[in-house]
Amino acid sequence: MEDITVEDLKQRIESKEEFVFIDVREEWEYEEDNLGALNIPLGALPHQLGEIEQYKNQEIIIHCRSGARSGNAKKFLETKGYNKVRNVLGGINAYREFED
Repeated sequence: MEDITVEDLKQRIESKEEFVFIDVREEWEYEEDNLGALNIPLGALPHQLGEIEQYKNQEIIIHCRSGARSGNAKKFLETKGYNKVRNVLGGINAYREFED
């Protein structure tokens, strides 16, 4: 599935669209800047797949600080059969820049 821009993400959050939203940053990063996503750090993702198993056939949008970790998370989830995963390009850094 194609990745998503921060502009698209912001619009979808503001319009309260239904999607599964996961933040793969570390807990301390999440606490500093939280967009309301479920926090599962990238390193913990393989061990916490059970938490998101019920969303396997739904659209999942993943973000991190810059888009690198979430890109890796997307690739990992795709190998586990999740085929509707989208990475937020530029991550929270780009999201905050877009907001200003």
